[in-house]
Amino acid sequence: MTRTVQNLGLAVLLAAASLPTLAQTTPAPAPEPDYTFTGNAGLFSDYRFRGISQTDRRPAFQGGFDFTHKSGFYLGNWNSNIDSSLYTGANLEMDFYGGYKGAVGDFSYDVGALYYYYNGSGNQALYPGSFKIDNTELYIGAGWGPFSVKYSHAISDFFGAPDSKNSYYVDGSVSYPLAQMPGLTLVGHVGYQGLKGGAQVVEIGGGGPKSSITDWKLGAVYDLSGWQLGASYIGTNRDLQGPVAGRNISSDTLVVSVGKSF
Repeated sequence: MTRTVQNLGLAVLLAAASLPTLAQTTPAPAPEPDYTFTGNAGLFSDYRFRGISQTDRRPAFQGGFDFTHKSGFYLGNWNSNIDSSLYTGANLEMDFYGGYKGAVGDFSYDVGALYYYYNGSGNQALYPGSFKIDNTELYIGAGWGPFSVKYSHAISDFFGAPDSKNSYYVDGSVSYPLAQMPGLTLVGHVGYQGLKGGAQVVEIGGGGPKSSITDWKLGAVYDLSGWQLGASYIGTNRDLQGPVAGRNISSDTLVVSVGKSF
């Protein structure tokens, strides 16, 4: 009887000794997927590209898809309605891009190519003498914390303008989440567009062709249960006329938006 009690006590002690080991066991982390496929869509009060309205200061619906491999390679497509008068018959912009993203310590980098496609541009029946509009750029970017910079270089004629190859764009951005207000992120941006040949612009009121455009943006984005609510003040240093006489499509404006990624 005594031996039975002793054996029982030993068994209890051994079982108790094993409990901490079991409690400390954690499940293995889920393996990283080989690739991800995401999408995005948004409604904007104006489509501003490098500070210039592409919709003649009217609203735009935009959206796209991204495929990303865990190695860092990615492919994507993005689309927006545009003003057909600005794009000589095209009413849709379709962007196709691909590249590679990586990081070295705290610094990230991004290299790739982007093709802008405008189906139906150069409609001779509606716009005699017009030309097909498209553009191909190579880009390289870098980031550190909330800061990022990017350089884009046109290897084709810049949006079809004659003799405009090697036009370029350099920009810097900052995205700063406010710890005091979870979900709210302040954003800032400044860019410089260098223009070659036929891509140079003439301002409202005349004057000689301008070979550059500087644009800027100050705004905020608020994440509301996965919906991105945005408001940005956008402007440039040029006064450019749109398809409606006297309408400035590059003047300062407030752009509001709502979007979602999925």
